[in-house]
Amino acid sequence: MTPAALTIAGSDSGGGAGIQADLKTFAAHRVHGLSALAALTAQHTRGVTAVHVPEVAFLRAQVQACFDDFDVRVVKLGMLATAEVIDVVADLLGEHPEVPVVLDPVMVATSGAKLLADDALDAMRARLLPRATIATPNLPEAELLLGVRIDSVDAMRDAAQSLRASGAKAVLLKGGHLHGGDDVVDILVDAQGLHTITHPRLALEAHGTGCTLASAIAARIALGDSVREACIAASDYVHRALLRGYRPGRSDIVVLDHFGAAQ
Repeated sequence: MTPAALTIAGSDSGGGAGIQADLKTFAAHRVHGLSALAALTAQHTRGVTAVHVPEVAFLRAQVQACFDDFDVRVVKLGMLATAEVIDVVADLLGEHPEVPVVLDPVMVATSGAKLLADDALDAMRARLLPRATIATPNLPEAELLLGVRIDSVDAMRDAAQSLRASGAKAVLLKGGHLHGGDDVVDILVDAQGLHTITHPRLALEAHGTGCTLASAIAARIALGDSVREACIAASDYVHRALLRGYRPGRSDIVVLDHFGAAQ
């Protein structure tokens, strides 16, 4: 059977992030993409204007349908807006303990729009972090999860280790929000220890990088990579997709070129 990757996340009506970015990433890696919509957003390159969370019974039906028919090699988690949604997803994942999970703990959109209810943060810490094969928070998300400020590469190393101690088997802490310097530094902590991934900082604002990175990691895991191999390859893929990125909306926000990056 063709390997499949399942994304459980939110839809981006603007096509640059969320499930739309996930499915483009899976396709670019020649992995069959499955999706279960946990949230709907009215969204474009300038921001989020509305959010709707479907009934959890329908989310459950989507996930069960995917597992009933496909060879699901990995699950990628994105926008899970409420504690109830997180609990349902955690229960569903508990039925498939052998399947790796890539957790992108989406909390705030690039535009600043809040995408996670207050009571969902504790649920994410308690139910999803311990299930994650790898978690891929950015700095603001890691600060919310840990309740600490992260303002240097050294602080990133400490934070990544703290998040792994919270239950995730591995953590890739993304450093794009760390101001200053010519490079973007990401910190990976896994069973082998610390690893630093560095790319030149690009002079642009982009949309969908976090979704794409997590989905690329998931795709590489579905294809047989180790977590560390998947993180390095996925980070390179995102950098290439940014270099080839384009501006489809009326703002200056860049959307990634998924298929150009795969060439």
